Amino acid sequence: MSKPSRKAPSVGVVSLGCPKATVDSERILTQLRTEGYQIVPSYQDADVVVVNTCGFIDSAKAESLEAIGEALRENGRVIVTGCMGVSEDAIRDVHPSVLAVSGPQQYEQVVQAVHDAVPPPADHDPFVDLVPPQGVKLTPRHYAYLKISEGCNHHCSFCIIPGIRGKLVSRPVNEVLEEAEKLVRAGVKELLIISQDTSAYGVDLGYKTEFWNGRPVKTRMKELCEALSSLGVWVRLHYVYPYPNVDEVIPLMAEGKLLPYLDIPFQHASPNILKAMKRPAFKDKTLERIRQWREICPELTIRSTFIVGFPGETEEDFQYLLDWLTEAQLDRVGCFQYSAVAGASANELEGAVPEEVKQERWERFMAHQQAISQTRLQQRIGQTIEVLIDEIDEEGAIGRSPGDAPEIDGNVYLEDFDLKPGDLIKAQITDATEYDLWAERI
Repeated sequence: MSKPSRKAPSVGVVSLGCPKATVDSERILTQLRTEGYQIVPSYQDADVVVVNTCGFIDSAKAESLEAIGEALRENGRVIVTGCMGVSEDAIRDVHPSVLAVSGPQQYEQVVQAVHDAVPPPADHDPFVDLVPPQGVKLTPRHYAYLKISEGCNHHCSFCIIPGIRGKLVSRPVNEVLEEAEKLVRAGVKELLIISQDTSAYGVDLGYKTEFWNGRPVKTRMKELCEALSSLGVWVRLHYVYPYPNVDEVIPLMAEGKLLPYLDIPFQHASPNILKAMKRPAFKDKTLERIRQWREICPELTIRSTFIVGFPGETEEDFQYLLDWLTEAQLDRVGCFQYSAVAGASANELEGAVPEEVKQERWERFMAHQQAISQTRLQQRIGQTIEVLIDEIDEEGAIGRSPGDAPEIDGNVYLEDFDLKPGDLIKAQITDATEYDLWAERI
């Protein structure tokens, strides 16, 4: 007589922060699912909740503490991990009842903490309770983040990420490509390449050559991109520093092998501020390089992020930034007001900018860039583009163009109900605002 089946232990997850943290959460959940745990979407159904925190800036830390508090109120059994986990005392001072605290990439500690809270099922049969080959994903089925490295070798004065996540550690290129293949076989239509510094991929390994599907591939950004382009899906590059080797991937974009999209965190334009920020790879020739990139690949979309109100930023520095934006004509831009982060060397800099000045500069920056973005998108009316559909709502389909990354960029709206998420279609642009496009399927 067979034993009555028992309810499998269940785990909920709250994943905060950047896509790199999302990938960390996916890795934890995949391991737990492999061991027989059920992954559930609500506090009420979970035997324990894992909160993957962000600790990059103070507002992110506050959000993390709030999320931990909510999980404790709704469930009561909470395990904390992620970037803020390196500050265990700060977490336990506010929430002393959390079961365990660990830092980023400490997957084994998180899994062990789950084991301690809710032991894995003794009768789990991995040959029956199968995990998808691509693992457990927190993104929609048609796109996925592909992390190629961890850590960073830079020491930007406003950033504490190297202290949290360590120095650059690149994944072997064959492992990255094998994961990409699994994702594509599972139905992924878009791979979003992420890291702390995508341009530096492989430098720590001496650009070692590995073998994938019987052919040699260097552990290097260009060669990785060439190999990924053979999979027949959208490939989007994020977190790219403007090193000289970036020039090598622009022709691949012009040839249609990569999406014509670069996510480059310039952070500022004034040489004085960039020096104070200790930003790598900045030279006065950046504007000229952008012009050259667009000559090679006119469809190129450039997205970036900037910080205003950095210590020592004068009105002259800020005006230099606005003038630079006018020249650069970037497509997608985010802006943050400088916020001191515990442990960052920028805290020692003189010339703190008053909060009201930060706010005023942020508003001017956003208005300036919105005008640029709207003009650039208006110029696209009448063009034919590819659109990857993300969702369908009561007004029609919502998708993205090659120039739009999920969650951070704009959308393409179509009054079309005969589509489904993951469809890749051709459409003609009919209207535009400062962020979004409207189109009709061709």
